[in-house]
Order: sequence, then C-alpha cells, then structure tokens
Amino acid sequence: MPYADEPFALVIFGASGDLTHRKLIPALWSLYAARTLPEPFAIIGTARSEMSDAEYRGRARESVTRFARLKIPSEHVWDRFAGSVYYVAGDPTGPELYGRLKQRLEQIESARGGPRNRLFYCATPPSLYHDIVANLGAAGLARVEGGWTRIIVEKPFGRDLESARALNRQLTSVFAEEQVYRIDHYLGKETVQNILVFRFANGIFEPVWNRNHVAEVQITVAETIGVEGRGSYYEEAGALRDMVQNHMLQLLCLIAMEPPVTFDAGPVRDEKNKVMHAIRPIDPAKVDEVALRAQYGPGYVDGKPVPGYRQEKGVKPDSTTETYVALRLEIDSWRWAGVPFYLRTGKRLGKRVSEIAIRFRRTPHMIFRRDPAGVEPNLLAIRIQPDEGISLQIVAKEPGPDLKLAPVTLDFKYGEVFGAEPPEAYERLLLDAIHGDATLYARGDWVEQAWALLQPVLDAWSRPTAALPIHEAGSWGPPEADPFIARDGGAWRRP
Repeated sequence: MPYADEPFALVIFGASGDLTHRKLIPALWSLYAARTLPEPFAIIGTARSEMSDAEYRGRARESVTRFARLKIPSEHVWDRFAGSVYYVAGDPTGPELYGRLKQRLEQIESARGGPRNRLFYCATPPSLYHDIVANLGAAGLARVEGGWTRIIVEKPFGRDLESARALNRQLTSVFAEEQVYRIDHYLGKETVQNILVFRFANGIFEPVWNRNHVAEVQITVAETIGVEGRGSYYEEAGALRDMVQNHMLQLLCLIAMEPPVTFDAGPVRDEKNKVMHAIRPIDPAKVDEVALRAQYGPGYVDGKPVPGYRQEKGVKPDSTTETYVALRLEIDSWRWAGVPFYLRTGKRLGKRVSEIAIRFRRTPHMIFRRDPAGVEPNLLAIRIQPDEGISLQIVAKEPGPDLKLAPVTLDFKYGEVFGAEPPEAYERLLLDAIHGDATLYARGDWVEQAWALLQPVLDAWSRPTAALPIHEAGSWGPPEADPFIARDGGAWRRP
C-alpha cells in the first residue's frame, strides 16, 4: 500500500560531521530528486560550529555534488530543495540548543500548517546520545500533539551487554520503543532486503531450506582496506563489535528465520528474535572452540605494500585488538539443528566482498561412477556487495564422448537485469523512518540478545593472551582458520 505524503521536519545532530556530509544529505537529495521524499519538508542541521542557513546550504550542495547518486539537474530544482534546509548552532550537551530548535521547528510548522511530524537523527559519537536524549525529553521535544515524533540512533548500540542495556533504558525513559529507530545501514542494501523475497516469494527454495538439505552456511564480510586513519576508534571497537554484533548477526537471522505472518515490522522482527533465542549460547570455558581472532600484519594489497595493524596511526604497538574474526554458531531449532553457521570478517583480506554461501548436502548416491574426480555439492551464493546478485552452482556434463562432470554457475546480477542503479541504503532507511516502517531497523531486545550471545567472547578476549595470530595483509586470514572450519569437514569458500 503506498504511503500518504505528510509534511515532516528532520533534525540532524552532528550536521557538520562525516556521516551527514557523505551519506545523509546526499540520500535526502536523491530522494527529493527522485520525487519520493514527502513534501513539504524541513531539514534542520545542528552542530557546535557557527554557521548561517546560507553557509550550511553551501555545504549541503558540496555534499550532493560529491556523493549523491542523482546529480543536480538545474539551479531552480536545487534552490527549491535548499530553501527547506536550515541550520541551528549549539552545544548538544546543553539545554539552550533545544530551546532554539523548538522555536525554529514551531516557526516552520506554523508557516506551512499540517501535522507536526518530527524525526531526530543522532549522527554523533555515541557518547553524546545520553545528553541528546535527555535534553530532547526535558525540552518537551520527545512527544508532540498533532503529529508523530521519532528518533534514529546509529550503531554502535553500546559496546557490551551492560552498556547496551543502559542505552536502551536511557532511550525508553524518554521515548517509547516504537519511536526509536536503531539504524544498521547493511539492512538497507537491496540484496539484503531481497533475501526475504528470494526465500518467501519463490516456492522452490523453502522446501530445501533446512537441516535435511543444507550442510553449512558461510557468511563472509571481507574488506581490502585497513583502519583508514581510524586506528584509535578501532582500538576501542575491533571486528567483533564493529561487524559481527550487528551486520553479520542480522544477516544470519534473515537466512535462518521462519516465515513471518506478514512483511510488517512486528512479525519480521519477532521472527528474528526467535532465531537469536535459538542460537546455542557460547560456553565461556570453550570460547576457543567457536571463536577465532587474528590481526593483519604487513603485506601487499593490489600489488602495493601496506603496513600491519600495529603500524597504523593510533594503534598500540602491542595491541591485541582483533581485525579478523571467525565464529561457528549453531541454531538449536527444528529447522537448523546440526547445521553449522560460519561467520568471518576482516580487514586487509584478499578481496572486498560480502556474501552468504549456502552449501547443500551431496547427493545420497553418486550413480556416475565413471567420473573419478567426484562431484562438488550444490552451492547458492547471495552476493551483497559488490556485483550484487545471486548465483547457483550446479553440476552438468561437459560436451564430448566421455561422461565428464563439471560445476556450472547460474548467475543473476542486479545491474544487468534491472539496469538502474539501486538506491543507496540510507535512502531506503530514511524513507522508512519517515513513513514509520521499522521493518529494517533493529529492535532494542534484539540488540541486547546479540550482545548477550557475544559477551563470553568479549570477556575471554579482554583477558591477557598468548601471541595473537597474525596474517599477511592481502591474504584470506590466518592459517589457523583452516583447521577451525575443517572440523566439520568443510573449507572456507574463496568468493
């Protein structure tokens, strides 16, 4: 059902920061240029820097010119968009800013009429969330008569179970849970959304989507880049907090969940939570059996020498922060009992790729005895980035008089089939928040379950350790990763 267009105002905290510059303003412009952004609208940026509306509009134009998916077609169209962009300077930790924001919002809403719909976006370091939420509540901005009020918060949602619970308590002391939108940009990617369509709109896959036919699932999120000058941030985070707790567990839930009753926020998020409940808890005494960590050392990427993690700016020379993680999880449910789910992520790996690989069981009896090489099992690969698409590896006979079998790949690529460039993840997620659709956002209880699952690993890895495995930059991880997966008779896929 199409959504009705209603006026709204978006307030961005951290309006002079990198996220706003590279992602939020370009996404809002692209929605406007594609005529999908509801009108009339107002975008109010706020940060400590002193700036006039005109100066901030100039910055917004620079963001759009450099990073937006859709370009500016004419001065007239840009001027119409920019006329709805405003700036209010102030310290987000002090109450004075919120009085000025309230005044500006009321001026805009009085001038245009209609519902008083407001969306607040925390594009700031998480250390400011507490002050922003508390001040919004104290200023009477968390709820307003005659419209809706919502707040978007960026990950990380805490850094462990205790801090995640504290953040949720803070948010829900001022806002109702249904007002809070915890954004994970991975869930805005077209291919990720298509996982549910692929599973539940095609009748041929669901009958084999279970322990009887699936041998294992591998979820890989690999990057070729290092910490890119963010060494001090990464020292506090590490790959487990940065990638596994949010993006990768969300992907696992989409692959493993039961069919929701409808494709609406409540039923979809309920089914994801059931998956989290069913994942076998990690025994603190056996962390090494299900979790492996490593760091990248010096090496070569694209033929160029690159430093190791400990040589990066802002990184301690004896750092034990992990840049590579491999996990083995099991889901104790009727559908998935006994099927290992392998998650791996790392920086400075052999290729930039995010994919989900589902390896099916071999045929129970191979009748083609004349082929001595054996036959690889069928493999379904869902590529999230780059080259978004889905491929299915099957077995076929090679041409010729001999009965020789070979793997063949059936490949679907989004770009080739649909042509048009897909919307950026932030475009979809911003529009969903404006429309009140939380399907692709993380719920507070899911976040706490994810941290609870990984807490034994965090605790074990926080203790002094023997030498951390080091892998060469540009490789696919440490040598220890191969025996880690070989216990189940498998091997890591090279995407």
